[in-house]
Amino acid sequence: MKNVCRIFFVFYIWILGGCSLYGQNSIHFSVQKIWDNGAYNSFTSLVQFKGKFYCSFREGEGHVFDDNGKAEGRIRILFSKNGRSWKSVTLLKEEGIDLRDPKLSITPDGRLMVSCGGSVYQNRELTAQYPFVCFSQNGTHFSKLQKAKLENSTDHRNDWIWRLTWQGDTAYGVNYFQKKDGTRGLWLMTTTDGILYQKRSDLLVPDFPNESTIRFLPNGQMAMMVRRDGADCCGYWGLSVAPFTNWTWKKMEFRLGGQDFLILDNNNVIACSRSYYIPSTCKTVLFKGNALTGKFQEVFVLPSGGDTSYPGLLVVGKKLWVSYYSCHETKRPAIYLAKIPLSLFK
Repeated sequence: MKNVCRIFFVFYIWILGGCSLYGQNSIHFSVQKIWDNGAYNSFTSLVQFKGKFYCSFREGEGHVFDDNGKAEGRIRILFSKNGRSWKSVTLLKEEGIDLRDPKLSITPDGRLMVSCGGSVYQNRELTAQYPFVCFSQNGTHFSKLQKAKLENSTDHRNDWIWRLTWQGDTAYGVNYFQKKDGTRGLWLMTTTDGILYQKRSDLLVPDFPNESTIRFLPNGQMAMMVRRDGADCCGYWGLSVAPFTNWTWKKMEFRLGGQDFLILDNNNVIACSRSYYIPSTCKTVLFKGNALTGKFQEVFVLPSGGDTSYPGLLVVGKKLWVSYYSCHETKRPAIYLAKIPLSLFK
């Protein structure tokens, strides 16, 4: 009976346009498809820079490979003055490299930064992986992509710093890597220029940890949400205080996929992730939680389906903007932007 009720709830908010878990009145939200050029568009990020809005994502012929077995994803960046009309500002590419998961951030000196992973394949086998970065002073012209430099990684086969979060003059990110001997690890990394990265600490999360998002609480604590793809696959929630070498971890109650989260002034958390509740029809779902306890609950199911998720979150006035990708309307995923009242997360 419990499962039937949960399925009915998902169906209810899908049809009526969303309501809270607690039976509040229906909310008013909007969802707009902002890019669909027939390619396989996925893995978004969203930021406001110099008065404009920017959305980045990977553009390719498939989730990884095209019909000929090649993986050569490109990075598309859109901009908008008002959040309604979107135009392409650049398309970044590297010959023979699959560029993935572009994340946007703003450096302390006021540049728009793009960080992404670059994967190299031979006969559909991953042979190498590197972090790439580039920058823009004005949001129109971007520097050439360059490999980031990671200290103490000469014995690594693969490296991927999945997302950066700037705090003061330092950016923090998590490198999930594989050594040449096959062992895997997770490091907290820091950088002040976006190019050279130093290891801060080992992150002792078991069972294939990978994609990780970092945010800061109002008191300066660091919070981290880590995806795991081994054992029960439930995510991990971590808290640490400076210098961020000792961590307290809590296993979450659900699986993560392409997650992002924001922390509000009262330590409430808005999170977004792929939901695997019905594995054959994954959705992109918004959660609210408490940063200190690491407890979360589902709040809203976005119109989505199939290959979906990898949101970007941005607070604009009294609304939460969510970029994400989904193929619930198209054979190949398109890029969507949802605008949802922040009152839903109180």
